[in-house]
Amino acid sequence: MLSTRLRPFGVTIFSEMSMLAERTGAINLGQGFPDQDGPQSMIDAAVTAIREGRNQYPPGPGILELRKAIAAHQRHFYGLEYDPETEVLVTAGATEAITAAMLALCEPDDEVVTFEPYYDSYAPAIAMAGARRRVVPLRPPLWDFDVEQLAAAITPRTRLVLLNSPHNPTGKVFSDGELASIARLCVEADVLAVTDEVYEHLVFEGRHVPLASLPGMRERTLSVSSAGKTFSFTGWKIGWACGTPALVSAVRTAKQFMTYVNGAPFQPAVTVGLGLPDEFFVSAAADLAARRHRLCQGLEAAGFEVFRPAATYFAMTDIRRFGPEDGVEFCRRLPERCGVVAVPASVLYDDREAGRSFVRFAFCKRPEVIDDAVSRLRALA
Repeated sequence: MLSTRLRPFGVTIFSEMSMLAERTGAINLGQGFPDQDGPQSMIDAAVTAIREGRNQYPPGPGILELRKAIAAHQRHFYGLEYDPETEVLVTAGATEAITAAMLALCEPDDEVVTFEPYYDSYAPAIAMAGARRRVVPLRPPLWDFDVEQLAAAITPRTRLVLLNSPHNPTGKVFSDGELASIARLCVEADVLAVTDEVYEHLVFEGRHVPLASLPGMRERTLSVSSAGKTFSFTGWKIGWACGTPALVSAVRTAKQFMTYVNGAPFQPAVTVGLGLPDEFFVSAAADLAARRHRLCQGLEAAGFEVFRPAATYFAMTDIRRFGPEDGVEFCRRLPERCGVVAVPASVLYDDREAGRSFVRFAFCKRPEVIDDAVSRLRALA
């Protein structure tokens, strides 16, 4: 019954691994959600909004106070100016923004260039739009890419480049030079860019630079982010997209027939979060960096080859030291072997063989949970 476009996609690997964790009682280091809530001021704002009756449909583009806060955030951190009336759209998380962008901006058989491994929603979002995916590999251990390969991937059929930085699952932060190369190729080929920047404030090494801030890119880039990862409220599903009026209008046209609107009482709460002082964002990254070190050190002691991430919630590992088993089978057996759940990265590749031995672990958990997981993983050594 499933349409041809979606037949390659079943239950997401994140759902599969989370169900496995629930069934076995294993520690879930697979799916990227924190086990602690974010700022109390945001919780209080959401509760107040519910009690004050802000429970009906908000405006289609999102409440104006949140759109103003998003525009102020872009100005404060990156010097990017957006008109909250016409250039900011509130969405049901970043995933909806990206999917709506694919539906709104791509014609059937257009091509979308992205990097692999890629976040799992990208492939079905491109497929739902009837577009074709072209991938450029990120190469371990630095997760760099060949600029000539990227140039070759951009053809006369290319509609847009879909860039995720900071990058899930590798934890890579694209360098200034890499971003400059991507921008140059977009301008030369006159193609659009959609950027997934949900981990923008969770950077431990280097710095996050929005592609839209580079010469020639403001007018051709739709910048996407969300509150879920920065503020540890992944279940609220409040995201946003910023771009020119034409880009935002196009995406809003698709979005309005998906969720229409969402999260009425959470939108004022995210407004509060975006107005928190800079110290909040600095301390959130520092706290997560400590958890990264805790997990990576433990994984190395357990025998994994670890690619220490520069950002995000995740650490990529190579399991070849444990034998010839591929990542999918390794992750399916891991809960029974030592009571921990992880995610195989090969499902995030077009070239499954290239990602066969990579497994991703999440460190957005309480220190004691990380320590317990590491203790269990030592049984593999």
